[in-house]
Amino acid sequence: MRSRGDFTIQVYSDHHNRSQPMNPSLSPLRFSPERALQLGRQTLSIEASAVEALKDRLNGDFVQAVELILSSAGRVIVSGMGKSGHVARKIAATMASTGTPAYFVHPGEASHGDLGMITRHDILLALSNSGESEELLRIVPQVKRLGARLISMTGDPDSTLAREADIHLDAGVTQEACPNNLAPTASTTAALALGDALAVALLDARGFGPEDFARSHPGGSLGRRLLTHVCDVMRSGEKVPVVGPDTGISDAIIAMSRGGLGLVAIISDEGKALGIFTDGDLRRAFEKRLDLHQGTIASVMHPSPRTIEGERLAVEAVEMMERLRINALLVTDQSGRLVGALNMHDLFTAKVI
Repeated sequence: MRSRGDFTIQVYSDHHNRSQPMNPSLSPLRFSPERALQLGRQTLSIEASAVEALKDRLNGDFVQAVELILSSAGRVIVSGMGKSGHVARKIAATMASTGTPAYFVHPGEASHGDLGMITRHDILLALSNSGESEELLRIVPQVKRLGARLISMTGDPDSTLAREADIHLDAGVTQEACPNNLAPTASTTAALALGDALAVALLDARGFGPEDFARSHPGGSLGRRLLTHVCDVMRSGEKVPVVGPDTGISDAIIAMSRGGLGLVAIISDEGKALGIFTDGDLRRAFEKRLDLHQGTIASVMHPSPRTIEGERLAVEAVEMMERLRINALLVTDQSGRLVGALNMHDLFTAKVI
């Protein structure tokens, strides 16, 4: 049943007759595409404004929180109930992956034994929009008795949790994105953004760089890009077709075809890379109608070929090939001796690209 952009959706239960509504009070639902789009845009606008407003409230308390965590000999224990708990888990994960030892502790479980996971050297980062979460307030006295420090992140600076904290971070919002102003939406977005701000300030202060990030993410694409070296993906030994400069052109072409690399390296008696001849050079030779049965490979090779050392990062090889618009590179050691070769396909296979 359609009427000017609106239509009726019937909700059914998987456990009952499909012809019967699951809940008469919920069916039929009135859905308006225009209304959905309006609310979607409104939600993004409200949440963006909530995050933007945080900037003006960042002050010395934020700086003190960063300094306190940096000076701590322990870990950051992040905790929260409900939706704040979900945000707390993400903040803990972000900190842990960017150089700040952190983990999440459920406040309800803390009251039943998990409090033993917190030591006097740790810092408790407690999240609660109201600042009155009973489960968090129940463990605050025990945490303080241990000697651990408390940083609170709430939406109410006058709340109990804010007052009990050594440092309070204001994550308050003027309204939720929920049309009823009830469901945690803008408040959780603001808390998440403030947690990210804290994590970023900490990683910068620790000098945490891309290689450190890659070491904590070895299974991800960034880890592969930053931890993979040319020597890890290059072909070497008999897999690299090589000939001397006096080799006939036709013999060099046969060696190139057998190698399946799209190139043949021309090396000196000492093993140094003198030149390179590729599939592209072969096509151009055909276009120029060169007699490939006459002359040596030295007469048609590219002298002083582009090379890269095996200890360089594979992403540097990608950058060099893209910049020079070439598809392969010879790999040499510091003395210029040929140790291998690689092409774009090798880098694709290694998932560096």
